[in-house]
Amino acid sequence: MYAEERQQEILQRTREAGRVDVVTLAEDFGVTMETIRRDLTVLERAGALRRVHGGAIPVERLGFEPALAARDAVLTAEKERIAKAALAELPQEGSIIIDAGSTTGRLVQVLPSDRELTVITNSPPLATVLATRSNLNVIMLGGRVRGRTLATVDDWAMRPLDRLRVDVAFMGTNGCSVEAGLTTPDPAEAAMKESMMRAARRTVVLVDHTKVGNDYLARFAALSEVSLLITDTGLNAGLAADLAAEGPEVVRV
Repeated sequence: MYAEERQQEILQRTREAGRVDVVTLAEDFGVTMETIRRDLTVLERAGALRRVHGGAIPVERLGFEPALAARDAVLTAEKERIAKAALAELPQEGSIIIDAGSTTGRLVQVLPSDRELTVITNSPPLATVLATRSNLNVIMLGGRVRGRTLATVDDWAMRPLDRLRVDVAFMGTNGCSVEAGLTTPDPAEAAMKESMMRAARRTVVLVDHTKVGNDYLARFAALSEVSLLITDTGLNAGLAADLAAEGPEVVRV
């Protein structure tokens, strides 16, 4: 079993049982306890679980939301592949929404320089990067800035979206599951995401495999409202098929 497959299984067990311990996992997988500790560290850095003495618990039990900087530092190769795959969904010309987040931030970095686009975002850091590009017309959605995610939220940010109609919304999410759809810990951010999706003709969700099966407090969309979900190959084919059965096309890269 590859490390990514083992880590996904560990994450699934943690969510099902509410807690896992290092000794039992090492015995079940036939690896050393140090290997399991490294797996738990990887999953914790990805914001999927929280280490506790002797094991780990799922972050959704804590209402815990990792900061943007912490999320941006993990699964970088997977996020880059997801972002590059998302380029195929860009219109030749027109308008797009780019949601705040670490994976959507990778998309900003790889946007082509030879395409004229209007880009709407609720992320001050991403808007700063986008504004330096001469081929882009950038619209920043103002409002209250959440310190943990650096995303603008609340009425001042949402109101302009009622008057916009964009081609594609590229969205991030904290949780993605068959049962709950797309979820995030903060209700204000959920409302903002819902408004961004409503303003778009198509929605493309960029989500790494550690977030699949995870549910958080605030739901902002059903999977049936998503046109395309791009994830990485860490998500097994069975789970991908379960997601696709709810409506969206699912691509693993």
